[in-house]
Amino acid sequence: MRCGLFTDALAHFSLREMISWCRTRGILDLEFGVGGYSPAPHLDAAALLNDHARLRAFVRGLEAEGCSISALNASGNPLHPDPATSSAHDAALRQALRLASALGVSRVVAMSGCPGSPRGGEWPVFAAGAWLPDMEGLWQWQWEQRIAPYWRELAGWAEREAPGVVLCFELHPGMSIYNPASFQLLHSVAGGSIRVNFDPSHFWWQGIDPVRVTSELGASIGFAHGKDTRMNAARIESNGLLDFAWPERPPDELPWHFAAVGAGHTLDEWSRLTSALTASGYDGVISIEHEDPNLTPEQGIEASLAALLQVIEG
Repeated sequence: MRCGLFTDALAHFSLREMISWCRTRGILDLEFGVGGYSPAPHLDAAALLNDHARLRAFVRGLEAEGCSISALNASGNPLHPDPATSSAHDAALRQALRLASALGVSRVVAMSGCPGSPRGGEWPVFAAGAWLPDMEGLWQWQWEQRIAPYWRELAGWAEREAPGVVLCFELHPGMSIYNPASFQLLHSVAGGSIRVNFDPSHFWWQGIDPVRVTSELGASIGFAHGKDTRMNAARIESNGLLDFAWPERPPDELPWHFAAVGAGHTLDEWSRLTSALTASGYDGVISIEHEDPNLTPEQGIEASLAALLQVIEG
């Protein structure tokens, strides 16, 4: 197991600057954002796909620096009820899959998306926990009419157009597939090319034990992110985990927020987690994703890197 980086954190660096910064810190496995929610700061997917000489030069440039591409990231919402958004995110995802195949990269990180409601509108509606009568049946409608048909078709398309490339879903609340149970349901209709991007930060704030989840998911874990979650016990005790005011409030007034590795959970907990990942059969890259509001990108990456190296090498 080794440390990598989702390079969007260093979007303020040029490609050359980003690679140099990573190399000096021993980060050689790079995950590139290519569209969807990512501004794709370091890689122009369309340009590389349309120009084989440029694609080869990009690969040679990385290899000359001792770096490799661990994954492409096209996380977005291809199920968005606004056709302009869903079309753009769907196109970015398919382009990412084609590019991964051309580059010999085996993983594309994605999100499942979140559709709207049967009555239309331009806003996605997250249907998990629809306890009230006026929301009953919403998730079932979304599943039958939007989620399952889209991903069944996309998975089949990917197997034809990008054989050997797997889609690794970030199980993120706000997306329709956000926990192990919803992933297993999707896996049952979309098949073996659908895997999990294992990011424990999303499990912790939901109350899910990521160590237990590793054994439940097993070989379905296709990639991993290194990101922590800091829980604010006092805020949770008085106001619960759900907070309508994010992101306007400062971090210390939120019930939880993402953090550098080790800033939310102890290194002993991270050690148990990495051991569980290894036991589940995953022995690849843990790609650092910086989203700690208390640290600059450089500070957050270096803090996560130091913690992960201590866990992995200790």
